[in-house]
Amino acid sequence: MTPPDTNLYLVGFMGTGKSTVGRQVARQLGFQFLDSDHEIERAQGKPVAKIFAEEGEPRFRALEREFIEHGHPAQRCIVACGGGLVVPPGMLELLHARGVVICMHAPIETILKRTMHTNHRPLLQVENPEQRLRELYAQREEIYRRTGTMVLTDSRPLREITGHVLRVYRLEAAHFKK
Repeated sequence: MTPPDTNLYLVGFMGTGKSTVGRQVARQLGFQFLDSDHEIERAQGKPVAKIFAEEGEPRFRALEREFIEHGHPAQRCIVACGGGLVVPPGMLELLHARGVVICMHAPIETILKRTMHTNHRPLLQVENPEQRLRELYAQREEIYRRTGTMVLTDSRPLREITGHVLRVYRLEAAHFKK
C-alpha cells in the first residue's frame, strides 16, 4: 500500500523530538523533510536568534506564517515546526487545512534535560532559562493539547516513536480532505 501524499506537520514544545522523529518518518515515507526554523534561517540568511534580536518575535512569527502558507511543497513533505509556531491565532487551523498535524510531547523534566545545554534557542537566552522554559511550557501546554493526536517521546526508543507517528499519520492522512 502506498502512503498518501498529504503533508505531515510535527508540532510541540522545543526538545520534544520533532526534527529527530521527522527525519526518520520522512525517510520511511520517501518524503522531503523540512525544519521550519532552518528554512527560515536559510531564507533570511541569519539564525533565528539573530532574527529575534534584530527584528523581534512578532517578525519571526510572521516569517513562520509565510513559510507555512508559501514556503514548502503542498504534498509529500514532513515539517518539523518551531515550538511556538502554533501559538499565534489561526496557525493551528492553517496547519490542519494543509495536512495532518501530530504533536510530539514530553514531560517538562525531560525537556529541561534536552534543552538546558543548548545556546541556539532564543527564548532561553535569559538570566534564568529553567524558569523561562517552565513559564513557556505552562503557557503553551493547552494549545499543544488542542492540536490533535499527541505522541509521547519520553523514555521510548526512536523506532517505537517513529512507528507510532507513522501509524497515526497513515490513519489520519487516509481521511484528510484538502
